[in-house]
Amino acid sequence: MNWPLLVFGLGFIAIFVLRLPIALGLIMDSLLYIALSGRDIGLVGESLMTNLFSKYIIIAVPLFVFTANVMNSGKVTDRIFGFANALVGRWRGGMGHVNVMASFIFSGMTGSAVADASGLGIMEIEAMKKYGYDPGFSCAVTAASATIGPIFPPSIPMIFYAMLSGASIGALFIGGMVPGILLGLSLMAYIAFVAKRRNYPKGETHTGREFWKMTGGAFPALLTPVILLGGIYTGVVTPTEAGALAGFYALFVSILVYHAFGPKQLWDVIKGTVRTTGSLSIIVGAAFTTAYVVGVENIGDYFANFLLHVTQNKYVLLFLVNILFLLLGMFIDTSTITLVFIPIVLPLIQTLGIDLTHFGVIVVLNMMIGLSTPPFGVLLFIVSGISDTPLSAVMKEILPMILVMIALLFVLTYVPGIVLFLPHLIG
Repeated sequence: MNWPLLVFGLGFIAIFVLRLPIALGLIMDSLLYIALSGRDIGLVGESLMTNLFSKYIIIAVPLFVFTANVMNSGKVTDRIFGFANALVGRWRGGMGHVNVMASFIFSGMTGSAVADASGLGIMEIEAMKKYGYDPGFSCAVTAASATIGPIFPPSIPMIFYAMLSGASIGALFIGGMVPGILLGLSLMAYIAFVAKRRNYPKGETHTGREFWKMTGGAFPALLTPVILLGGIYTGVVTPTEAGALAGFYALFVSILVYHAFGPKQLWDVIKGTVRTTGSLSIIVGAAFTTAYVVGVENIGDYFANFLLHVTQNKYVLLFLVNILFLLLGMFIDTSTITLVFIPIVLPLIQTLGIDLTHFGVIVVLNMMIGLSTPPFGVLLFIVSGISDTPLSAVMKEILPMILVMIALLFVLTYVPGIVLFLPHLIG
C-alpha cells in the first residue's frame, strides 16, 4: 500500500467513526489523496464529469422523487389505504395486512422506502393503534413493509446499481417483482402469527358495493405502476422516460381526478424534489470521486483476490458479501453504500460469474433490511418520530421481522431462479 492510499484509507475510516457528513467527508478524503499522489486535478475532474454525464439513466432519479412527492401530497395515499383495507382488512390481524398491502401498492409508484414510511406511515400507524395494536408493533410493521418499496419496481437504488454495474435496469425491475411479492407475503405470514397469539382483531368487513366503490376511487392511482412498468417492458419508453411519464400522470391524477393539488402544493413538491435531488447529487459526486480512487488503485481487484485467497467456494463468498452489506446497511446511507462499495465488490462478482441482475436484487434487499435494523436504521427513526413512539419499543418488535427478511434474503441468494425467472421469461 502506497502512502497516499494509506492516508485515504485512514481518512475513509475516520469519516464513519467520527460520524462526519459522508458526502463532504468523501470529497475531502479523495481530494487529499489526489493532492498527495500528485495527480492533475483538472484531468481527474474531466474524467469524473465525462463518466458522470454518460450515465443517462441517473436522470430518472429526480423524476421518481418528484412522482413520490406528488403522490404523498395529494389524496392518493388515502385512496390506496382505503383500497388495501377493503382488500385484506377483514382477515385476522387485518390492519397489519392492510399496512403491508398499502406499502406494496405504493411501492409501484415511488421506488423509495423513505417516501413510503413518511407518506403512508402515519396513516397506517394510527389505523393500527385505533384497532388495538401495540404502538411498537404498529411502527415495526410500518418500517418493515416500507422496505418493499425499492425491491418491487420502480427502484431508485436499482437505478444507481444499473448505472455502476452496466446491468439492464429493465431486467433489474422485473427481477425485483417476485422477491417483492415474497417479502410482502412473508411479513403478512408473521403478522398473522402474532395476531393469533395476541388476539389482535379482524378489520372491517366491506360489502361488495363498498369494495367496488373503494376500488373505483383508487383505480386511477393504481394505474400508475401499470403505465410505468408497461411502458418500460414493452419498449415504448426507456426507464428515464418512464420516470417523466409517471410524474406527469401523478400530476394529472392529483389535479384533474382527485382535485387535491393546487399551485401551492405544486410549489412545495418542486421545492422538496429540488432539495432531495440536491442532496443526492452531492452524494453521487462524492461517490464518483471516491470510485475514481478505487479504480486507479485497483482496490476492487485487491478485494476480490483477498477473498478468493480466503475461499474459492462461490456460496461461502456470497455469504460473506451478504454479511458485509447487511452490516453496512445498519450504519450507512443506501446511496452511499451503492455508489461507493458496489465498485469494490463488482470484480469479485464478475470473477465468480454471478448474474448481475441476481446480485443487484440481493444487494438492494440487503440495504433495505439495514434501513430497518437497530441501532441506526433510518426507517426506525422515521416511524418513531411521526408517531411519538419510543424507539426502544419499535426496535423490540421489529427484530423478529428482521429475521424473517434475512431468511428470505438467503433463500434468494442461493436460489437465483426466484430472481431470474421473470427476466429470462420476458427477455
